[in-house]
Amino acid sequence: MSDTSPHSTSPGALTVLVVLVGALAAVSSSVALAVQARWEPQNSGVTARFRGVSAVSEEVAWASGSAGTVVRTIDGGATWQDVSVPEAVELGLDLRDIEAFDADVAYTLSIGAGSDSRIFKTVDGGANWETQFVNEEPTGFFDAMSFWDADRGLAVSDSIDGEFYVLRTEDGGETWQRIPPDAFPPALDGEGYFAASGTNVFTLGSDHAWLGTGAAAEARALRSTDGGDSWEVAVTPLPAGPTSGIYSIAFRDEMNGVVVGGDYTEPDAAVENVAVTHDGGATWNLPAGNGLSGHRSAVAFIPEAPNPSWMAVGSSGVDYSLDDGASWTVADASGFYSIDFARVGLAAWAVGADGRIERFGPPRQ
Repeated sequence: MSDTSPHSTSPGALTVLVVLVGALAAVSSSVALAVQARWEPQNSGVTARFRGVSAVSEEVAWASGSAGTVVRTIDGGATWQDVSVPEAVELGLDLRDIEAFDADVAYTLSIGAGSDSRIFKTVDGGANWETQFVNEEPTGFFDAMSFWDADRGLAVSDSIDGEFYVLRTEDGGETWQRIPPDAFPPALDGEGYFAASGTNVFTLGSDHAWLGTGAAAEARALRSTDGGDSWEVAVTPLPAGPTSGIYSIAFRDEMNGVVVGGDYTEPDAAVENVAVTHDGGATWNLPAGNGLSGHRSAVAFIPEAPNPSWMAVGSSGVDYSLDDGASWTVADASGFYSIDFARVGLAAWAVGADGRIERFGPPRQ
């Protein structure tokens, strides 16, 4: 389901990592690289509202958004190339998620009821896009996707007729097959996913996957340890309701993860909108210390930090944790819709409205 939360227009560059880096330096004297890192606003060359971002390395990143827009950088963001999807541009589709694997291969997903939900793929850096999937379920509404590798992945729709609707590909998207509904517990009335950042489905390793739901009587996290063949469900303590629930789920390994969310109609409300797990998602608990300072639409693990550290972003601001989610600190920052840290090297990109992209990392040479 769509998330129509407003975007913060507070001025100034994001300063959260100035604070974060200082804290990291206090924790360890071996973070010289981190101490040199900074946030850098970049010129995307477009005015789309970005909600999808995929950071591959310190040099390569992709972002997707409204009106079929996709942009790509291969030089750390010094320049961004408009590689929008022609079909999505023509139809005015909103590309809420993008998953990239290198400078050439990427998938992007559009949201919407019925045939507005589509999956596209490029293997040549966005020069050409193949339409791989068009939703034929009139009440289906796809929200996000995640991949174990370039060939195997999941895409999730809001529930249909009380059943979870999840697609899986094992051949690079050439075919997408629905996972049988009996692999899942029954869906709650209205249960689905918020299409806020493309991060309410998360895959890890070769067979672990998690889903974070919302818009129902409970905010629940589902997990699979067998590549999606079977699923278990756990209730999280996040607020639940038509506009509330889990907006993002992420894991740093098979045991330790974080969910964030809240109610997008109350973006500044410091409610119980973050929970952590240390048993693979079997149980979820509120942090022992301070929680988040508002609604958050994306959470990401910071791979280069000396201690397990996380960052959560939303339209109203940013929070970070240096102790594996046990406590959170609000940053002096304006908001973003989504963030992603690169799998290789120290780099992250965050995205927002009006073509906004910022990069975190060591100064580019």
